[in-house]
Amino acid sequence: MRNLRRLKSWEGLLLAILVVVVVNNAVQSPVYLSVENQVNLFQLFVERIIVALAMTFIIINGEIDLSVASVMGLASCLLAFLHEQSVPMPAAIVVTLTVGVIVGAFNGFWISVVGLPSLAVTLAGLIGYRGVARILVEDRSIGNFPEWFNRLGQQPLLDPLPLASIIFFILLVVAVVVLQYSAFGRYVYVIGNNREVARYSGVKVRRVKMMLFIASSTIATLAGLLLAARLGAVRGSTAEGFELDIITMVLLGGVSIFGGSGTLVGVGLSILLVLNLRNGMSLVNITSNTQTGVIGALLILSVLIPNWTQDARSLLSRRRRTGHTPVTGEEKGG
Repeated sequence: MRNLRRLKSWEGLLLAILVVVVVNNAVQSPVYLSVENQVNLFQLFVERIIVALAMTFIIINGEIDLSVASVMGLASCLLAFLHEQSVPMPAAIVVTLTVGVIVGAFNGFWISVVGLPSLAVTLAGLIGYRGVARILVEDRSIGNFPEWFNRLGQQPLLDPLPLASIIFFILLVVAVVVLQYSAFGRYVYVIGNNREVARYSGVKVRRVKMMLFIASSTIATLAGLLLAARLGAVRGSTAEGFELDIITMVLLGGVSIFGGSGTLVGVGLSILLVLNLRNGMSLVNITSNTQTGVIGALLILSVLIPNWTQDARSLLSRRRRTGHTPVTGEEKGG
C-alpha cells in the first residue's frame, strides 16, 4: 500500500513523465543513450543542480533566493578579475569564497534580522550582484586560467566524472542527511509551515534563516568557480538566467512555493526531467530560446498544478461533508 501511495504521489507522476521523455528522446535521436551524451548532459548542468540543492532548503523554509545565478556570475568574474591582477589562483579562490559568505550574510541580515521579504532582497541582489560582475570585467571575456584550474572543470577526476559532479554527489548525500534526518532539517520544515509557531516553540528562526542564506550564497559561489573552470573564460553575463532552471527544478520536484513541504527525492526526479527535456530538445535542434520558454511553462505549471490539486481535494471534501450532513427533525417536519 505504501508503494501504491508513492506511485500516486507527485514523485510517481514525475517518474512516469521522465520515462516518457527518455523513451521519446531515445526514439528521436540515436546518440541520446550513448555514454558520452549522458555524461555531457550531466556536466552541462551540474553547477545549476548543485545550487538547486541549496534552493530546496530555502524554499521549504518559506523563502526564495533569486540572486543565486548573479552570485555565480559574480564569483566567476571576481575570480577572473583577481587572476588578471596577478593574484595567485589559490588566493583568488579563497577570496572569492569569502565574498560569497559575506554576500549570503548580507542577504540573511536583511531577511532574518530586519524582516524584509526575501523576494525583494534577493531580487535587488539579482540586479546588484550582476552589476558588480559587469563592472569587474566590463565587456571583455577573461580567461587564460592556470591549466590545473581548467582541468578541474574539463577533465574527469574519477573517470568519467569531473570534480563538479563529485562535489554534487557529496552535497546530495549531505543534503539528504541534514534535511531528512537532523534537527536542523526539522526546523527548516517547521519554520516553513508556520514561522510564529516555530518561534514560540523555541526554534531560533533568525539563526536558521541566516544559516540558510549564507549556505545558499556560498554554494552558489562554489558553483560559479566550477563554472569558470569548465568554461575556461568568463564574461559579465556568465550564468545569466540560470535561476529559472534552478527554481523550476525545485518547484517541479513538489516543493511548495509557500514552504513547509517537499522532498529531495522529488527534486532529484525533477532535475533528471529538466536535464533530459533540455537534452532532447537540443538533439533535435530546438533553439535555446524555445527551450527557455518550455522551462518557463514548466515553472508556471509546477506552481499551478499543486494548487489546482489542493483546490479539487478541498472541493471534494466539502461535497462529501455536505452529502453526509444529517437531516434534523425540524428539517424533516418543514
